[in-house]
Amino acid sequence: MLVNRVGDFFILLALFLIYSSCYSLDYDVVFTLAPYLSQYSFNFFGMYINSLDLICLFLFLGAMGKSAQLGLHTWLPDAMEGPTPVSALIHAATMVTAGVFLLARCSFLFELAPVVLNFIMLIGSLTAFFAATTGLFQNDLKKVIAYSTCSQLGYMIFACGLSSYEVGIFHLSNHAFFKALLFLGAGSIIHAIADEQDLRKFGGLKNLLPFSYSIMLIGSLALIGFPFLSDFYSKDTILELAFAKYTYLSHFCYILGSLAAFCTAFYSTRLIFLVFFSEPNGNRKNFINAHESPWPITIPLFILTLLSICVGFFTKEFFIGFGTDFWNYSIFILPENYLMVEIEFINFFFKILPLILTGLGCFFAYNLCKSIIYFL
Repeated sequence: MLVNRVGDFFILLALFLIYSSCYSLDYDVVFTLAPYLSQYSFNFFGMYINSLDLICLFLFLGAMGKSAQLGLHTWLPDAMEGPTPVSALIHAATMVTAGVFLLARCSFLFELAPVVLNFIMLIGSLTAFFAATTGLFQNDLKKVIAYSTCSQLGYMIFACGLSSYEVGIFHLSNHAFFKALLFLGAGSIIHAIADEQDLRKFGGLKNLLPFSYSIMLIGSLALIGFPFLSDFYSKDTILELAFAKYTYLSHFCYILGSLAAFCTAFYSTRLIFLVFFSEPNGNRKNFINAHESPWPITIPLFILTLLSICVGFFTKEFFIGFGTDFWNYSIFILPENYLMVEIEFINFFFKILPLILTGLGCFFAYNLCKSIIYFL
């Protein structure tokens, strides 16, 4: 509650500034006056700052609170303490995506504030990297998935900072399906093992819970961006866009995003190994009584599994394809900031590097966990 009130405070400051400058909060009026706002300054604590830069900065700081970016992210891992269906809704579809939507909807303002766009790009990439590294060391099943949400939100904000708002929304759409699948699948496993959540007390569930194993494996592969699953089409596009911008900052953010992909593959593989492949480490009674969830739970999981596999492929051209009129005039991108053409001409190695790091993450995680289990 407290962290989100900080975000709300900055949103209110942005609204006050917009109203004092435009005498309206109507989207059409504010977006029409945006070029004029960029020519005026506002006295902020004795400093004269460009009005549009200040408005966009406050809007983004508000979005940081809602979409759990670095510094205002602490509420997101704690939110997973609630019931699993509630966690799935919060992390996949509702609250955390509000900040990303705000940035995309206000693209008419942010496109005229390049300094703020660079700040957004930096914060998004840092969040993706920080949350992915934190997820490496979590032992709570749901908390690992919660930090993966924080990392994926970093990618979405990262895309908006690159002026590729449509790619950010595309990643948001793909993420909703496999993240809901992972959380609800985790809830099914927790229910099967007497409400146990500690990864160190799982193990050997591959044969006891074959359906749960299948859906968690597909959800994890979608999360790490395995080729031709949903996340592959959006996350790799974001990293290619970062490289295609050809600035020092964008290449630094590209490196952070690629390292985050490595960490994501590592902790996802670690989760699958500890839950399903390692030796059973929990209460013997819990494993004897392990059972699959009833059909009211398994049917939604099956539907989400199918969508996690194919939704990225079927909606790519719809969201980000050349010539698509889906967005109509709801998103504005300056011609010099449009990078979808540039990504076709970048070096092939930098296109494939995130996929190589993903494979290395899976390889190291599997062999490291296997070695530790062997020596124990």
